[in-house]
Amino acid sequence: MDQIKIGSFIAEVRKSKGITQRQLADRMEISDKTVSKWERGKGLPEVSLMLPLCRELEITVNDLLTGEKVAPAEYQQKAEENMMNLIRENQENRKRAILSAICVVITIIAVCSLVVISAYIEMPVAVRVVLVLLAVAVSVVGVGAAAVLEREAGHFECPHCKHLFVPTMGEYVKGYHTLTKRHLTCPSCGKTGMCRHRIVR
Repeated sequence: MDQIKIGSFIAEVRKSKGITQRQLADRMEISDKTVSKWERGKGLPEVSLMLPLCRELEITVNDLLTGEKVAPAEYQQKAEENMMNLIRENQENRKRAILSAICVVITIIAVCSLVVISAYIEMPVAVRVVLVLLAVAVSVVGVGAAAVLEREAGHFECPHCKHLFVPTMGEYVKGYHTLTKRHLTCPSCGKTGMCRHRIVR
């Protein structure tokens, strides 16, 4: 979906109704930073906020996802396109999550193999050092690639306000985590907690 186009549409409709970002945010019980993020094309409203947003702006979900007012004659076609876009996005997120897991497994196997070889096979010290350094490099690259893929696979859900968001790479790396949750600060409510990773929107 075209986040820039959708964001511009939200801003255009909001302004045409003569309401500020703060007023819209207050009516929806979210932060004005969230509204600003949508309007700058930095993210889409999560599913739980789409209907309330559409009610406030007096548009349909189809209008919102299309990024423009949909003519009655085109409504069915646009609805089908938007549905296919959501399905495609969810499939891409699943692929990224699977690739991230594969990347972690391959990294673990490669690093363990290099460490075992350097520890148990007779070789010059210089070669042993090179293998250990190679193991460190492989682990950094592998974990980094897995982190990038996982961060982009879906969204994280705030445990306090249920807002869905994608953290910056810096926040993602700094946040300690379990298998399904990561310690992050929600950009909507500003609270910090263990945010659940959701692959499907």
